[in-house]
Amino acid sequence: MLNKGFEFAYHQEQAGISSNPGAVNVFSGTGKLGRMLGFGKDSGVRLGGVWIGNADILMSGGTKPGGVTFNSLFIADLQLDLDILQGVPGAAMGASFLQFDGQNSNGAAGVLTGYNALTQAPPLNRSELYELWWRQTLMDKHLILRVGKSLPTVDFNNVIQALQVENETPYIPQITGLLFSPIFANASILGVIPGYYNSAWGLTVTAIPDPSYYISYGIYDGSLANGRQTGTYAFPSFNSYYFTIGEAGYSWAGESPGKIAVGGWGQSGTLVHGNIQESGAQGFYAFANHRLRTLNLGNRSGAVIGYLQYGFNNSKTMMANQFVGAGLTGFNLIENRPKDSIGVGIAVSWLNNPPESQSNEIITQVYYQAHLIGDIFFQPTFSYVPNPGVKTPANGAYPSATSMIFQLTALF
Repeated sequence: MLNKGFEFAYHQEQAGISSNPGAVNVFSGTGKLGRMLGFGKDSGVRLGGVWIGNADILMSGGTKPGGVTFNSLFIADLQLDLDILQGVPGAAMGASFLQFDGQNSNGAAGVLTGYNALTQAPPLNRSELYELWWRQTLMDKHLILRVGKSLPTVDFNNVIQALQVENETPYIPQITGLLFSPIFANASILGVIPGYYNSAWGLTVTAIPDPSYYISYGIYDGSLANGRQTGTYAFPSFNSYYFTIGEAGYSWAGESPGKIAVGGWGQSGTLVHGNIQESGAQGFYAFANHRLRTLNLGNRSGAVIGYLQYGFNNSKTMMANQFVGAGLTGFNLIENRPKDSIGVGIAVSWLNNPPESQSNEIITQVYYQAHLIGDIFFQPTFSYVPNPGVKTPANGAYPSATSMIFQLTALF
């Protein structure tokens, strides 16, 4: 379903195994819009996008129990294969536009790390040059460079990207469709890593010595850590705030494909929270996903996939200093519903500045994603947060929160 940093669900041809997100260009949508305009599969032009809307009903708890918030996201994506169009070997360009109009769903529930990732920091009405990059493959695709405005959460800390396994049955487009923010960037790195909807300018370098191994490094405009909403600016701010990150990963194929990766990151500049001030922060993370079981269901095959996440940092100003996450997803479990999936997940964040009487925030979530027609999906998602991390005016904690999100996704 979705993730383009929030990465978004996308259709792509099944290929040989690849363990690295950087080895593939992630595209928002299906490219159907471009095909309708006459740009065929081999034209070198891919034009498409996605619209996502959700209604979030806060059933209990939080700051506004019984309230309903609405969020809408539109992304248009253009990618050009310059090898086909201009004869530049291994070169590609991409640009995308983002329009978001929404409300503070997480704040209404008193949830700090975010159970509804579609809405994040203000401004909650924004139009953005979301991406603008040049991508170059070198050395027979063993070295990949990307420079420009992009989404580091696509290339790093990306637990939900499924492996590309040739002739996979059932086909797994993505590890999970969970909607909470820590599935896209674990809570120990939230607030510093650029991603949805705060993309950033920078450079990503990926080395792929073997299809099963990769090493990636990136350096980006890190002014997000200083409160600058980088997505809303067309140009970077390269001053004392830089975000750097490196990751190495390994994947395996066979009947139970999977992936494991570890990474480290650093944020420079002066970081401030209340009366606390520090010079920079560093952290470590690891994640893994694995097909736990392939199910023989008569005339079809189903699959159950699991994932694990972990992260920590040495910061005293970021929202969380340690994080653990896990989840399970089932694919093609219901007869005649091959594109449906069902999943459950948990995210546990140890907070730097929690409300009194608690030290962490726990988000649990379960969803069912139903294919309606064409490239349109409907997803009801239930969330339970027993200990919201936002403080009350009296420095206490809000009551446990329950929410029901109804989300519609249309790819084009």
